[in-house]
Amino acid sequence: MDGSLDHVATTAVDLTDGDAFLTVDISDALSERDWVKFTVHSKTSMSEFTKGEFSVIRLHEEFRWLHDTFNENRDYEGYIIPPAPPKPDFDQSREKLRKLGDAEGNLTKEEFNKMKQELEAEYLATFKKTVAMHETFLCRLAAHPVFRFDRNLHIFLEFDKELNVRGKNKKEKLAEIWSSFHKSGDELLLGNTLKDVDEFFENERNFILDYQNQLRDSTIKSDKMILLQKYLADNYIKISQGMTELSSLNDADLAGFLVKVAEALEKMRRIDGRVASDQDLKLADTLRYHMRDTNAAKDLLYRRLRCLANYENANKNLEKARTRNREVNVAENLQTEACQRFENISAKAKDELKLLRTRRVAAFQKSLTELAELELKHSKAHAQMLRTTISALKADL
Repeated sequence: MDGSLDHVATTAVDLTDGDAFLTVDISDALSERDWVKFTVHSKTSMSEFTKGEFSVIRLHEEFRWLHDTFNENRDYEGYIIPPAPPKPDFDQSREKLRKLGDAEGNLTKEEFNKMKQELEAEYLATFKKTVAMHETFLCRLAAHPVFRFDRNLHIFLEFDKELNVRGKNKKEKLAEIWSSFHKSGDELLLGNTLKDVDEFFENERNFILDYQNQLRDSTIKSDKMILLQKYLADNYIKISQGMTELSSLNDADLAGFLVKVAEALEKMRRIDGRVASDQDLKLADTLRYHMRDTNAAKDLLYRRLRCLANYENANKNLEKARTRNREVNVAENLQTEACQRFENISAKAKDELKLLRTRRVAAFQKSLTELAELELKHSKAHAQMLRTTISALKADL
């Protein structure tokens, strides 16, 4: 199934630096079978760009490429790299639609249309989330006082041709997996054997590890809650269908009563379906995003701890060189370089981690406030629908 969405996300970044500004948003997106095409729209007065306004078409693989260029750039090792957007996955929704098409002959036209509408709504909700995640990634880069000047970001935003980015081959994927295992082992070893010289970073590391566990637990529980909400909406469909079939077997008076109850249940299904969709977007997705963002902060702490280990090794090597009175100048230069690198990453990391706390609180407040407003809106609609239905049923008695 193909789908499109206009102006799905309205959040843009406007970061003023003197008279210079940069705004980025995804103004349009088109879903096709094998990929999603995002229209990235930008406005800027930065002199690094050749124009003040431009739009380009980008694929998910190109977003991944942009993330990797930041992640692999040693100049950015003291910053939290915004997490890459997850790969679009519409396979489950497409499979459900395919199965529905196969079962069309066994369903009444009304049943088929109801189920089709439900699946299309599910597909659209997934599509909206995909677009929002990709836009958030770009907005984070554009809002950063350093990242916004990156040449690769400028190419991504302004170059109006295909970037011809290829996916990683099997060998590169295996190397990436091996590197991940090595990093995890090294991180565990450093955490157990190396005492951090700065209490701020030691406390931050302990907080992030505990916070990440709490996020994971909250995400699992929210997913279970949303799944039950979806099951509730699905059961309304079954009960409504049963009432409709039952109405055809009774006299006119009771049949009318049963039809109205079935219609009310169908309305309840729509409301509960929207509740589940909003909870997924505003709660579960927020938790999942901050899990990835917290993991990015954890990677920053690992890079700093690795620099600290290198610095301590450089100190030991300098002592050995002085004892042997051999290659002292080389050892001193390496020790100075390791010290400067460690101090540089520590200064940047401290500012980044402080900013993360402020950004995280603001993001949670925004998402939870919006969720509460939507829950209240749906509750009012639910109550009003029930009052209207009860009045209509009483009028027929």
